[in-house]
Amino acid sequence: MNHRRITIIGAGPGGLTLARLLQMHGLNVQVFERDLNREVRVQGATLNLNPGSGMLAIEKAGLISEFNQAYRPGAEKMIFVDQNAQVTFREKTSETGEPRPEIDRGPLRNLLIDSLKPGTVVWDSQFQSLQEEPDQTITLLFKNGKQVNSDLVIACDGANSKVRPYVTKTLPVYSGVTAIEGTVGHTSSAIPELHRLLDGGKICALGGEKSFMLVLKGDDSVAFYAGLNLPEDEFSKSGTDFSNRDQVKAWFQSRFQEWSPLFHDLIAKANLPLIPRPQCTLLMNEPWVTKANITLLGDAAHVMPPYSGEGVNMAMLDAVELADALLSPKHPSLLAALKTYERDMQARMKPVQEETLKFTSIFHSREAISFFREFFDAMTE
Repeated sequence: MNHRRITIIGAGPGGLTLARLLQMHGLNVQVFERDLNREVRVQGATLNLNPGSGMLAIEKAGLISEFNQAYRPGAEKMIFVDQNAQVTFREKTSETGEPRPEIDRGPLRNLLIDSLKPGTVVWDSQFQSLQEEPDQTITLLFKNGKQVNSDLVIACDGANSKVRPYVTKTLPVYSGVTAIEGTVGHTSSAIPELHRLLDGGKICALGGEKSFMLVLKGDDSVAFYAGLNLPEDEFSKSGTDFSNRDQVKAWFQSRFQEWSPLFHDLIAKANLPLIPRPQCTLLMNEPWVTKANITLLGDAAHVMPPYSGEGVNMAMLDAVELADALLSPKHPSLLAALKTYERDMQARMKPVQEETLKFTSIFHSREAISFFREFFDAMTE
């Protein structure tokens, strides 16, 4: 691997973690990211990192000290409320359980970028296409006209990966649930009652086969996700303009009519546009044939809904396992290393996806509150 040119498409947590792990062993890595620069896009909600995956990656990357300075103690607190914003119970964690620290996406991205050699991340580089050459190298073309030659391409470009079709023709399957994503700034003054309920952590509101997740970030903004069962073509047929305040309020009123005015006020204060996100899963039922010079990582490989909190953790664990495979002397070829990584990743992800789809269904069922109360009670027994 020492003489191979490695190209990572996408500067999310998975791609940046992989770049760090490979650079620690002196490999030649570049990360191409479509964002204009590291500050141009507001990063999403707070992430919890699990001990055997996300935190394992942080440890192997030698970034525990930096992480300890950036994470938010107490942000893992979650209360469950009903659609009237009445508290039903608080999430309980086992006294013997391992911690799952929370960190905002922005600080996590920054500490990973700062751990890389200067110039590793090439900004303003949106992937357009690639060509596999007769000598097993790959020529990549970006929308800005840049052309790059590579020996190994790793797609870390998310749920709507543009590299994925070069590896597998299998398409993600719609889960039946769509989440409407948005943010509200200065929550302490904009939505003071919900801000008090948040108490530095998260709110999970459940009722009427709908969910509303609110996550407070370190800058006093809140990221929210309103989830409900919808036809996949709901918005293409309705024509709702989520950059139009009146249309946003009318749509929310029609779908969340029975919910507390606190949630309607949040929608009225939200930054526009809101973003409808149909929740899909790329199922591991049909493993693809491993290619000798392209592979997939994170959501590009196994996108799934966020209702089990495993997305970022699995992406970072992918990075650990792919780095281990690429660096292992036991593999006689790059193809053998990629086969091992993909086989193990697909086997690991199948039960995770099954559990995630189960939780996605439960979150949007009439039994949601009673299920989660019993679920967390059982965890503390």
